[in-house]
Parts: sequence; C-alpha cells; structure tokens
Amino acid sequence: MSRYYTRACNFYYGAKSKKLVKQGRTLPLNGEVTISFDKIEIISRKSSKKISIKKIDKLSTIIKKKIKADIKIITKHKKKIKYLNFKNTPKIMGILNVTPDSFSDGGKYFQFNLAKKQLDYLYKSGADMVDIGGESTRPGSKSISPTVEWTRIKELLKKIDKKKIISLDTRKSEIMEKGIKLGVKFINDVSGLNYDKNSINVIRKYQIPFVIHHSLETPDIMQNNPKYKNVLLDIYDFFEKKIKFLRRIGINHNNIILDPGIGFGKNLKHNMTIIKNISIYHSLGFPILLGMSRKKFIKELSNNNDSTFRIGGTISSSLFAMMQGIQILRVHDVNEVNQGIKVFKELIK
Repeated sequence: MSRYYTRACNFYYGAKSKKLVKQGRTLPLNGEVTISFDKIEIISRKSSKKISIKKIDKLSTIIKKKIKADIKIITKHKKKIKYLNFKNTPKIMGILNVTPDSFSDGGKYFQFNLAKKQLDYLYKSGADMVDIGGESTRPGSKSISPTVEWTRIKELLKKIDKKKIISLDTRKSEIMEKGIKLGVKFINDVSGLNYDKNSINVIRKYQIPFVIHHSLETPDIMQNNPKYKNVLLDIYDFFEKKIKFLRRIGINHNNIILDPGIGFGKNLKHNMTIIKNISIYHSLGFPILLGMSRKKFIKELSNNNDSTFRIGGTISSSLFAMMQGIQILRVHDVNEVNQGIKVFKELIK
C-alpha cells in the first residue's frame, strides 16, 4: 500500500488571507489567519497531485482519512514551545560562530570581546534567540576535541544575561551538559543527535528543548556526492522515525524544532526541492527552522551576482520561507533580514 504525504500549498498572506479564511475559502496554516491555503498536494513515492481543499471529500476513503488527519495537524495553532512563542513569526535565530574556520564568518568573532559585541548586536537587531557554536561544521570540516570546543565558548556563555534565549550549536554531549548548566535553553545538534550517542541521555536528563537537524553523514564527507531516493520524503521519514524513537525512550514533551539541514549532505537540486516544498513538514506538527543564510545555493543560483555576504539571496529565500509558514529563520544578518520582513509585512497588509 502506498504511503501518502500532505503538503499545504497555494498560500495567501495578510489581509487577503484573513478575508478568505473568514469566507471559508481557505484554511489557516498553523492556526494563523494571516497565512492560509486553498490547495494541498498529495504526494507518494510514485506520484503527486494537487487538489483544492474543496475536493478532499471526493477522495477514496483511505486517502481521505489520511489527508484529513494531516490537515488537522497543519491547521492547528502552534502557540509556543518552552521559551519561545509564535505569536509573530518568523522568529529569528541569530548565528554566532566562535570559531577560526566557519564557512562565512570564521575568525571574525573568535576573540571574546568581538564575540560579546556581536552577541549584543544580534539581540539589539531583534534576534529572538542566538545560536552559539564553537566548532565549524562547514562542508569538509573535521571534528575538534570537546576541550578545544569548550575553551572557545565557555567565557561567552558565562557572561550572557540569563534572561536571553541561547541555543548551543554542538554535537557533543559533554558540551551540551556544561552549556545547560550555564543557562543554555536550546540544543542544536547538526548531526540529528547521531554523532555522540550520549547526547540523547543529556537531552532526556534535562528535558531541554532541542532541534532535530537532518544531515547526511558527517561534515567532512557529507558533500561527497549525496544521494537520496526522494530527498523530501526521505527527510520526512527521518523526522518521523526520530520522533517515534524519542517518545520510546521517554522524551515526551513537544519542545522540539525540525530543521531539514539545507547544505548538509545536499546538492543544489536537493536544497531547492526542500525549500520549494518546505510546507510538507508542517504535517509533523512541530515548528520548522530553516538555515539558508549566506549558503552556497545562493551563489549557485545568482552566478555572476554572488556577493560576500549574500544578503539579497538570504532575504529573498527567508521571505519565501515565511510565506510557507516557517516559524524560525537561522541567519547571520539579523538586522537586514528583520528589515526585509517588516517592510514585506507592511506592503501586504
């Protein structure tokens, strides 16, 4: 029997969306009337088709039951997770790499005083949270020891206002536990909790909110000809399997964020497929995070118009993701992305 997946599509935003929802012509995405949809795409491993939400009752009994169950999840209001509410989305996760070799800003904030200054600037620019990392996981990078990683970030973590929301970008359980004890409120492990088997135990012990991030292999080899049967559905199945596993071992809270991992074991075609169809992951019922800031796909698409910080490509892809209901954007240039979002929202009121 074929497995079916449901993707909300054909979105409306702002005042028009509110009007259409009120008229019953569209359904609210994530319970928000400011963004809604009037079509769904029914996807299987063999085929896909788009239909109006008005035609769902004409589907076969088995498919209709599955689609209606998915739509119930897709339209459910996601009020908040621990430390973070979704009253005004997308939320912005600022990036602070305290490393000498990250792909875009390596070495720029390696010194404590520069890192602290940038941290303050990210919050001043409107970051809802900041993701701090002491190890580069750029394509081709090698793992470093926990001692070196902790040395890079410990002083910064000690100086942070405990009221601020800090996410810790690490693959190592030892770093996670030390960070949590210093007030870290989220764990963002780009390995999907697969790199260090003890990471699961730390997550379970502290019941801390965390990101389930998808990556194909480890950073040193992840870009060596990545392959999928169907990148969109393979990642969906990865999330679903991981969530079921977490439930089995006693992690029953819903303070979980999903990140499909743009650029982590994906080529341009994979990345574009994910971004264009990102709304498929809403039916899993958890907030979605996208990290597209300054990434290589922007260069590959813009060709001769590439730039050092790729702000134009970051903002355009961020707005596209926002129009599909993505709740969290992970970006370097918080001020510029916030500016783009604010202007865009005003224009479509």
